[in-house]
Amino acid sequence: MEKIIIFDTTLRDGEQAPGASLTSEQKLEIAYQLESLGVDVIEAGFPIASPDDFNAVDLVARNIKKSAICGLARCLKADIEAASKSLKRAKNSRIHIFLATSKIHLKYKFRKAEDEILKLATSATKLARNLCDDIEFSPEDATRSDRDFLFGVIEAAIAQGARTINIPDTVGYSYPQEIHSLIGDIINNVPNINKAVISIHCHDDLGLAVGNSLSAVLAGARQVHCTINGIGERAGNASLEELVMALKTRKDAFKSIKTGINTKEIFRTSRLVSNLTGFVVPPNKAIVGKNAFAHESGIHQDAILKKRSTYEIMDPKDVGMDKSQIVLGKHSGRHALAKRLEKLGFRFSDKKINAIFKNFKELADKKKEVFDDDLIALAEEETRPKVKNYELISVRVHTGTDIEPQAEVKIKHKKKQAQAISSGDGPVDACYKAIDKITGIKTKLVNYKLDAITRGKDAQGMVRVEVIIKGKTISGRGSSTDILESSVKAYLDALNKI
Repeated sequence: MEKIIIFDTTLRDGEQAPGASLTSEQKLEIAYQLESLGVDVIEAGFPIASPDDFNAVDLVARNIKKSAICGLARCLKADIEAASKSLKRAKNSRIHIFLATSKIHLKYKFRKAEDEILKLATSATKLARNLCDDIEFSPEDATRSDRDFLFGVIEAAIAQGARTINIPDTVGYSYPQEIHSLIGDIINNVPNINKAVISIHCHDDLGLAVGNSLSAVLAGARQVHCTINGIGERAGNASLEELVMALKTRKDAFKSIKTGINTKEIFRTSRLVSNLTGFVVPPNKAIVGKNAFAHESGIHQDAILKKRSTYEIMDPKDVGMDKSQIVLGKHSGRHALAKRLEKLGFRFSDKKINAIFKNFKELADKKKEVFDDDLIALAEEETRPKVKNYELISVRVHTGTDIEPQAEVKIKHKKKQAQAISSGDGPVDACYKAIDKITGIKTKLVNYKLDAITRGKDAQGMVRVEVIIKGKTISGRGSSTDILESSVKAYLDALNKI
């Protein structure tokens, strides 16, 4: 059996998705889960990008022992030295250097000739190899590069000690047959390619990232770059869960190929990343979406009851999901709550169960039934960072069809209470303007979304917002059976992330 190396870049490329910023502690929490998942290489960040990114790579490097820890660097001395320094305490470290090779990048980004780029690639790989045993080289925008030039750069990087050659479809421009051809051409035209592992890095701009990655594997690539839930720049990256389950499910096509992924940790990992980034998993998302193993059609239901494989090509338990659903209400106890949360992929200490149970009881008093998605929302609320510079005490709104909405908001800040009254274009706008009066923080609301977490008139409302503060996009969310309360909670959640 040949092993496909799973290179997870959730903490680097995934975090580059606008609004997905993570703290160092949150990155470490995800890294621990990626280690449990069985990821081979964790790209923890871009150390030169900021002090926080450097600290995050250092923190992950110090604590993760099973997975190799990787830091990204441009082909610049300062970048490579920063990456090396951030990885000093890693048990297994890798420096990933990249340099664009396409004509459009050479002309407009670098304004350099091909021979200059070749020299940069050569010298940078040599420097990196002197600082770290495991070097990965990426010719950025490889799929739009002149192939002969690309082959030369790859050969030079391998000659200087690169162990892995990663082929990025940087702008998601390629398609499966073209990727297959490119990997084949690299194998046939780079004389020393047998000294390196071929890797693939695909973006999803045309919705082909997973298909392109699988095509590369069929052509001979033995490492795949991916992210949890497919998050990343623009339309995102190849989704780890989709890649891994495709390889596992289609053994007829991917013969003698395996990964080291513990697939039963997939759902838990997906939820954790969704919770910490604030990026909701669409219900129709393959593998980890709420509807991925749901059947509404009577014909489907009848067939499933007779033989599960008639409409399910995977067992949901294989990815850590459970089809069963028990209805919890105000008469349920702690033990039932804890067991149901465990089935949904959450394990908590007794202290945290008690905190969730208190919120569960309050919710159960407002609703006839508490559904799985209600419990997931309560559990995710408990796992989120407890930084609360601003905490809601109360909100009152006076509104109607013929009057200007007016809101009175009272919040706690540094153990002191503050309140303000403001009018607005609507009740939510009035609430947000009242909060702005209290905090004095200049914000711009760029996105507001309200979803019902569950069905029924008494459903919880989940509000997600994105605000721009000092040029940075920050996401926030809040849930409650009261829409205005959830709106205010979401806004304060964003402010608490500053």
